[in-house]
Amino acid sequence: MATAKWGSRSIAIVLLVLTVVVGCAPYQFGNAALFPPGIQTVHVPVVRDATFRHDLGLRLTEALIREIELRTPYKVTADPFADTTLKCEIIGETKRVLTETDADYPRALDAAIQVRASWSDRAGRLLLNNSVVPTDDLTILFSQDERFVPEAGQSVDMAMQQAIEDLAGRIVSQMEIRW
Repeated sequence: MATAKWGSRSIAIVLLVLTVVVGCAPYQFGNAALFPPGIQTVHVPVVRDATFRHDLGLRLTEALIREIELRTPYKVTADPFADTTLKCEIIGETKRVLTETDADYPRALDAAIQVRASWSDRAGRLLLNNSVVPTDDLTILFSQDERFVPEAGQSVDMAMQQAIEDLAGRIVSQMEIRW
């Protein structure tokens, strides 16, 4: 009678262990669970810049690479035959005066940058989807603006750099799997 009790317990323990081992196999842990599986490398070519400020493309490229390496399980590579390619183009940048002093000096300004982004695999399938408004467009438009106050020692370059870093974070966030 004691052996029958012991035998059923050992069978239950073995079944429990098998369920845990086999049942948990496809799950991913950590930040890898947030991103599409089966991708190991991402190629990020230098961001094209259609504005007069030609340093913005290089600055956005560096920010994108830093964000991908920091927040995703992917490795950024210079190989154009990587698993996926993230292409971006800066299509506009603006500076707008928000408030002025009595002497017409700008007090607070907005610096904005607009980017078109596309993430695709080797077969050309799009991986970057607009989660808010699905469209048939091959790219997603991103825009980011930052306020700066010259009287407080802030500059348009500082504002643009902050906008670029925020924009890179938003683009990499769009690389996550939709729930």
